[in-house]
Amino acid sequence: MTRLFSVTALAALLLASAPGAQAQQKLKYPKATPVDIYDAVEKPAEPIGGVQAYADYLGDKLTYPTAALQAGIEGTVETTFVVEKTGYTSNWTVTKSVSPECDAEALRLVKAGPRWKPAQHKGGVVRQRVTVPITFKMPLGAGGPAPATGTDAPPVTNGTTNAAGLQVVTPETPAQPVGGTEAFFEWVQKNQKYPALARQRKIQGKVMMEFTIEKDGSLANIKPVKRLGSGLDEEAIRLIKASPKWEPARYQGQPVRQKMVLPILFQL
Repeated sequence: MTRLFSVTALAALLLASAPGAQAQQKLKYPKATPVDIYDAVEKPAEPIGGVQAYADYLGDKLTYPTAALQAGIEGTVETTFVVEKTGYTSNWTVTKSVSPECDAEALRLVKAGPRWKPAQHKGGVVRQRVTVPITFKMPLGAGGPAPATGTDAPPVTNGTTNAAGLQVVTPETPAQPVGGTEAFFEWVQKNQKYPALARQRKIQGKVMMEFTIEKDGSLANIKPVKRLGSGLDEEAIRLIKASPKWEPARYQGQPVRQKMVLPILFQL
C-alpha cells in the first residue's frame, strides 16, 4: 500500500528582540478554537506506530463482505474522519462509495483502528481531517504458465519469469468455479461446518487458502497461507478439497494450470 499521508517539517519557533530590550521573548501564534478542524497543517496527524503499521492493520483486519465477494465487487472506499487532539478519531464518513457492504466494512476498520499522534499547527495541538482509502480487490486471479513450458511445469504467478526461468503469462480466461463465483460461495456457505472450539472462543475471520486449478479443473496443492486456528484452518482445507471442479484457465485456447489464493470466510 502506498503512503496515505505526507509529513512536513515542524515550523521553528521565532524569537524576536525588540531594539533595546534586555531579554528575548517567544512570539505566540494565535490558538485555534476547539471547534476548528484543519485540512492542512504543519505536522499532520500520523497513526501511532507509523503509516506502515496502520497499513498492516488494515490489510490484516479487513474482512471482504460475503455479498461483495459473491457479486464480484471491487474498488476503493475513501473514508474521512477527524483525528482529535487526544489522538482518538471521530466523525467517520465515506466520501467515495463502492457498495453498502464494502462501505460498512471500511467504516468498521477506521472506527476500530489504533490511536493517532495528533496534528500540530502554529505551536499547538489541533484537530485534523484525514482521508484513508481502503481497497477491496478480489483475490481470485494469478497468472499461469504458457503452454510451451510443458505439461508438468509448475503453476506460477504474474510476472515475467519464475525462478526456473519459465515464461509467465496472464491467462486469457482465468479459472473460475463451475457455475460461477456466486454459486461457489453459496456452496461454501451451505457446506461450512463451524468448528465448536472456534465458536466457543468466538473466533471469526478469513482463512486465506492457496491451491492450484489443474488443466482438468481439479484442485491440488491445497494449503492455508493465512491461518485463524481453533479448527478453522482444517475446515477451510476440507471445504476446498470437497468443492466441485473448476473451469480451468485458458491461454491461446488451451487449458493451463493456475494458482489461486481465495478467502474462506467464517462469521458467527
